[in-house]
Amino acid sequence: MIELDTTDRAILRALVEDATQSASALGRKLGLSQPATWRRIRRLEEAGVITGRRLELDAEKLGFGVTVFLGVKLATKGRISLEDFERAISAIPEVQTVEHILGVYDYRLRVVARDITDFERILRRRIMMLPGVGDVEANVLLSEERRPGPIG
Repeated sequence: MIELDTTDRAILRALVEDATQSASALGRKLGLSQPATWRRIRRLEEAGVITGRRLELDAEKLGFGVTVFLGVKLATKGRISLEDFERAISAIPEVQTVEHILGVYDYRLRVVARDITDFERILRRRIMMLPGVGDVEANVLLSEERRPGPIG
């Protein structure tokens, strides 16, 4: 574990808010020079604290108005490998995340669809057709609030 000071935490908070900020702009906000800010960001990356930066798309503005969380229980553990299921489910473009979990279900999926009819098509023709799929539970997302999580 890397030791983080208040400046490191401030940098992380600012980058969580907007990862596109330049080291120069971030430094101005925090009262640091551009080189000092860049060195700190680089150190956080090298230590594995910052593992990447990603682009977030607004699914609704792209025509995907429904998000569903699916709990999937594999029917025949042992007959199909987890890797085979993960590879097959990850090939479905509407499946945004695949999480292997512990509990009643084996996997939790985040699926986007244009509407409920489109979701039903994806579920029936793609997800339920995969080998090894047993019980499935669907939960439709009504609203979402994103929180950055603890930084320390």
